[in-house]
Amino acid sequence: MSSERNSLLLFAFAATMAILVTFVTTLARIDTRMADNQTPPGTTGLARPHPPLDRAPGQALLRK
Repeated sequence: MSSERNSLLLFAFAATMAILVTFVTTLARIDTRMADNQTPPGTTGLARPHPPLDRAPGQALLRK
């Protein structure tokens, strides 16, 4: 009974340490920059909006 308890405690300790190391490693790789609406330097402009399509999805294109 004592060896079962010791092996269970050893497993619990090893699992806890693995989870802790994984958590710390993951936190070290998180990028903390904030998103903003400003364009980065060197950007020449934003994409132009496209006109709406004159057909329904799946409908063939009409040749003029």
